[in-house]
Amino acid sequence: MLGKHELTGHKVAVKILNRQKIRSLDVVGKIRREIQNLKLFRHPHIIKLYQVISTPSDIFMVMEYVSGGELFDYICKNGRLDEKESRRLFQQILSGVDYCHRHMVVHRDLKPENVLLDAHMNAKIADFGLSNMMSDGEFLRTSCGSPNYAAPEVISGRLYAGPEVDIWSSGVILYALLCGTLPFDDDHVPTLFKKICDGIFYTPQYLNPSVISLLKHMLQVDAMKRATIKDIREHEWFKQDLPKYLFPEDPSYSSTMIDDEALKEVCEKFECSEEEVLSCLYNRNHQDPLAVAYHLIIDNRRIMNEAKDFYLATSPPDSFLDDHHLTRPHPERVPFLVAETPRARHTLDELNPQKSKHQGVRKAKWHLGIRSQSRPNDIMAEVCRAIKQLDYEWKVVNPYYLRVRRKNPVTSTFSKMSLQLYQVDSRTYLLDFRSID
Repeated sequence: MLGKHELTGHKVAVKILNRQKIRSLDVVGKIRREIQNLKLFRHPHIIKLYQVISTPSDIFMVMEYVSGGELFDYICKNGRLDEKESRRLFQQILSGVDYCHRHMVVHRDLKPENVLLDAHMNAKIADFGLSNMMSDGEFLRTSCGSPNYAAPEVISGRLYAGPEVDIWSSGVILYALLCGTLPFDDDHVPTLFKKICDGIFYTPQYLNPSVISLLKHMLQVDAMKRATIKDIREHEWFKQDLPKYLFPEDPSYSSTMIDDEALKEVCEKFECSEEEVLSCLYNRNHQDPLAVAYHLIIDNRRIMNEAKDFYLATSPPDSFLDDHHLTRPHPERVPFLVAETPRARHTLDELNPQKSKHQGVRKAKWHLGIRSQSRPNDIMAEVCRAIKQLDYEWKVVNPYYLRVRRKNPVTSTFSKMSLQLYQVDSRTYLLDFRSID
């Protein structure tokens, strides 16, 4: 369902969950906590969950809306993609899958229908309706997902841990990108299941031998021999033209201190005591939703210091403004992404339609604001670093327009202003400051 924010006019997607059905499945508590964690997910290639609205009969999940439609429809309309474009989209998808797995969530229904495209042809993983929280040593038996994309262990009812079924489905998606068809397909379901369990699929002659080896590793029937995300990331075909922002390096952490601000935020969001959260952290129970939320908040704050190659696309929580917090480590923690990819940037003309057409050529003896010939995203990253050092709070209206405020410690009043980046000419940008009453 398509919705619209009354105040801002922004479009959102709304997913409706029926309470009666949730109760019949006896998963009320689990869904509530999983939603809390998904609300904190901020990755450039995962659909964002902005808000959850509860009514007596239904739960409404308000999510990011993208206009490009499903990857499935795109392939049906245009056929197979060229190798370079297939790799670019697959890299984005795998980055999102890796992010989910590191935060102990397995999707279990990855398919082109659940990969959406934005206006700039960037992938967004959607529909976590069949997802499960993972726990070490826990195996699943639920047969879910779409048959054509389901791993052999899923359709046969065998136990599986979770991550490996997402790898199989990702392999099917990669094949669909490269070939425009599915590796396993048949109208007769028993025959389809046999093809999947045999793991034999046709490889067209136009496929690169390197990508064929990757497909065979990902579509390995034996889950124990199937490629892991680490294997895929190290594969020569996957590493070509790989953007750094998709798999940032994991920084080191203090192993002894707890971040008080993150702890407080988790307690507020989950309405729990500090003792409950601390128990999860000290016992290294990283799969617990409280621990997952804690590390998500830490990651959300950290990325603000590392935003060098991409712009900020969501307002950060107030608590991250102090960068002197010490945090506890996560064994597989990955920097938390809250940005769109460089390809997803709007032009400054789109973001600032009121800009006059002759602004770039008009002569002036003096200028308001700050001029720069740096890249727009680098300018805004520097702005964020500067206002954080000055102890300002801010809200991202759009990637090139911020509203900021700072509290006067003496009068307790707020000084407010807006910062907006304009394009002056093909090489020059102007950062404009304006006081807000």
